[in-house]
Amino acid sequence: MSWLDKFFGSKEKSGATAKKRLQMVLIHDRSEISPGMLQLIQDDIIQVIAKRLEIDPESVEVKVDQSEREGYLVAEVPLAQTTARRRATAVQ
Repeated sequence: MSWLDKFFGSKEKSGATAKKRLQMVLIHDRSEISPGMLQLIQDDIIQVIAKRLEIDPESVEVKVDQSEREGYLVAEVPLAQTTARRRATAVQ
């Protein structure tokens, strides 16, 4: 789906949505990481990173991705604006 489709209101087909959901279920099954375990991992990651950096815990997302042969645990941890600015200033 292109950004033009999103902008002009074209909706994703239900078949495509169902396919994405099924892929996520298969990835979690293959990795043997339950949603509850994934939430515990996310809580631990938030706790550890928050000790050193200012983050928004509500924006943290932890998921399992599957490539052709391997599974990956992916954590997206957006830094708070003040932390990003402070690091940029320290580097200069």
